[in-house]
Amino acid sequence: MTKYVYDFAEGSRDMKDLLGGKGANLSEMTNLGLPVPPGFVITTEACTAYLSSGSVPEALAAEVTSHLEALEATMGKKLGQADDPLLVSVRSGAKFSMPGMMDTVLNIGLNDASVLGLAKQGDERFAWDSYRRLLQMFGKTVLGVDGELFEHAHDEAKKQRGTTNDLDLDAAALQQLVETFKGIVRDATGQDFPQDPREQMDLATRAVFDSWNGERARLYRRQERIPADLGTAVNVCSMVFGNLGMDSGTGVAFTRDPSSGAQGVYGDYLQNAQGEDVVAGIRNTLPLQDLEGLDKTSYDELMGIMSTLEHHYRDLCDIEFTIERGKLWMLQTRVGKRTAGAAFRIATQLVDEGLIELDEALLRVNGAQLAQLMFPRFGSTDGAKKLTKGMGASPGAAVGKAVFSSAAAEEWAARGEDVILVRRETNPDDLSGMIAARGILTSRGGKTSHAAVVARGMGKTCVCGAEELEVSTSSRTITLRDGSVVNEGDVLSIDGTTGEVFAGEVAVAPSQVVEYFETGAVGDDDLVQAVDRLIRHADGARRLRVRTNADTAEDAQRARRFGAEGIGLCRTEHMFLGDRRQLVEDLILADTDDERTAALDALLPLQRSDFLEILRAMDGLPVTVRLIDPPLHEFLPDLTELTVEVCVAEAKGEVPDPKRVRLLEEVRRLHEMNPMLGLRGVRLGLVIPGLFALQVRALALAAKQLKDEGLDPRPEVMVPLVGAVQELELVREESEKILAEVGIEAPIGTMIEVPRAALTAGQVAEAAEFFSFGTNDLTQMGWGFSRDDVEAAFFSRYLDLGIFGVSPFESLDRDGVGRLVRIAAEEGRRTRPDLHLGVCGEHGGDPDSVHFFHEVGLDYVSCSPFRVPVARLEAGRAALEATGSDTR
Repeated sequence: MTKYVYDFAEGSRDMKDLLGGKGANLSEMTNLGLPVPPGFVITTEACTAYLSSGSVPEALAAEVTSHLEALEATMGKKLGQADDPLLVSVRSGAKFSMPGMMDTVLNIGLNDASVLGLAKQGDERFAWDSYRRLLQMFGKTVLGVDGELFEHAHDEAKKQRGTTNDLDLDAAALQQLVETFKGIVRDATGQDFPQDPREQMDLATRAVFDSWNGERARLYRRQERIPADLGTAVNVCSMVFGNLGMDSGTGVAFTRDPSSGAQGVYGDYLQNAQGEDVVAGIRNTLPLQDLEGLDKTSYDELMGIMSTLEHHYRDLCDIEFTIERGKLWMLQTRVGKRTAGAAFRIATQLVDEGLIELDEALLRVNGAQLAQLMFPRFGSTDGAKKLTKGMGASPGAAVGKAVFSSAAAEEWAARGEDVILVRRETNPDDLSGMIAARGILTSRGGKTSHAAVVARGMGKTCVCGAEELEVSTSSRTITLRDGSVVNEGDVLSIDGTTGEVFAGEVAVAPSQVVEYFETGAVGDDDLVQAVDRLIRHADGARRLRVRTNADTAEDAQRARRFGAEGIGLCRTEHMFLGDRRQLVEDLILADTDDERTAALDALLPLQRSDFLEILRAMDGLPVTVRLIDPPLHEFLPDLTELTVEVCVAEAKGEVPDPKRVRLLEEVRRLHEMNPMLGLRGVRLGLVIPGLFALQVRALALAAKQLKDEGLDPRPEVMVPLVGAVQELELVREESEKILAEVGIEAPIGTMIEVPRAALTAGQVAEAAEFFSFGTNDLTQMGWGFSRDDVEAAFFSRYLDLGIFGVSPFESLDRDGVGRLVRIAAEEGRRTRPDLHLGVCGEHGGDPDSVHFFHEVGLDYVSCSPFRVPVARLEAGRAALEATGSDTR
């Protein structure tokens, strides 16, 4: 038979799955002999049973009655007893801390009779204030009454007495306010406030269960990636009162500073108050140190308990406490939330104090925290004029003058100006401007748009989808909804974390952590020292190698400084844009072999030069070059624009340029309804003779030149979009001849990005020396999503409905796309045991995905230069987690 209720003395901190974090920690403190008010926990299993069936489990009522009777016997009084009532709190408590996201009700057990009995115990004002609080919390939380109705009535009561301070309301005023609150409940619900104490407790318990699926809780779970099926426990705890007078109070304490990690006394205390008063900020609190002067006995006891808890949990602890007439009570403890900087500092401090080992310290931090430390941030934005808020697509802070084209961005940056590139949306042609700009701002797109993906890859601040901005590239202006205009050259400040856009300059603080990765200099900054210590430990622990996605020598050099061990994806499509676009057009328009050869011969030295620079920058490390992948339309003029150009010339009676007419014919011929599933990747290389051969030859010649110079180039040839082994065999045969002719050895492999390739990996491995999983396209094709369209169309709805916990383009879908990766890895190695496996999609730098790639046995992950340190850290953590290191 399932047990649904546990006394605090029956639980422990290891029972968080069942008792939730709060219940498990109250149990742990009880077992440590600390002063915890007696109580019991209704389990998460009771909650999930209730949420799935719509009714509480049949056995729950009897179990609650049994534990309530035991609590009443311990306290020597009954719940709601008329002459001297036992009062209890009913609080939520999930496995993972979700502060303020679910419901709490205090003072359960008060009614019209027991409030009089409580008043006779010595403090009439306290009794009526407690009843007022119950009515307000119960009405809002359990009965769904608009909270503002209570707040307005409370404010009106204070106004009538000429005060703004809650403490100035005497017993008579509070008694009158109680009647007002009962009237609000009656008017809003059509029934009286329940007078039966047990009914109050049962209704409050259901309200806490229901709050698990409240809007706040759901949003928080999505943000924090907390599973939706865990449910919450309910903690029923005997009330202790901090609002009995000036010798009572309530507070929150931290065993270290959660903002910086510094050791000391941190927290707030409020005299004559209950816990919600501190959180709500209704009254100004006192620094925790001031408690020493008010009640030294309680202060000293609290300091001792804080030390006990920190040593017991071996971590920063967040503590809630109440003092009732000089008696200290512990109401909650948990491992405290902290900033990214505090996390790194505290982890290494605890190692130095002998409380934890370095392995555990590494498991106490994560890649998301490290990424946060690597982005610059705005200081205070007080006084700054906020223009709008879009989507924070790539974190950081950037300030610069607004420019509306890539050419302008390059031109202004070349003369020393900081610029923000403003576009409706970006495309591959904007890359040079994006590189030149301090940040990117678009009025369209989302977190998986071109601007967002490229900006994250470069570590560039980006705000996307700022829909309130009307961007005109022709007039070089932004028009806001209020009619005001931002002109080219006006200064903007954009926050890639919050998505906020400000007019004018907001002060930016640079990241010392990035400077450390750039220079390798640790210095005397304690945060940089902590990062250095843990990243080096991760390097020693990890099995996964970390490469980078880099298309230029500059990116390659930076990634190498950041710790990259090679290039896992060198895209070549950018090498055919800009001034070289004409040569691509010539290749496509070639009617004869001679014309085609001439176009290829013109491209060869340019490609060779590109590869020379990248191979030189990564000397001694592998460089995986992906042969050209995008559809041809990305290298040709826009069909509509070219059609208009030719038609306008004809309408004017002019003879259109024959080359433009011929180009229009080719663009029409090559036009595709869905180009991402059309003529691209390996298909392009097989349809256009000589294209792949050109790239392989250029790569081989570059490697041969460097080898002749005494260097150690290590090129690898990667064929994109393979769906059948026959495609790869044809390209491999041609490539091997060229490599042999030049005198260079290079592994030849393929991207696994088409589901068929994953499902036939055993066959594909016969012709591939390595697989690199292109998880961006594998996700698109696995889900049937058009990446450029779906986020704006319905992703937010899917997140609301719980279909996604997180976008599958941000973190790998383990169940679906992950299964394809697992199948391909296993079947590929069954055919070729020495098959080298890596990943080069966006997921290669996602912390959660890195753990999956370790689990399935990949050899390396490849990610943008800026995320290399994140991947290094997470690869180390993944190795430690796989060995089952103790993280208690």
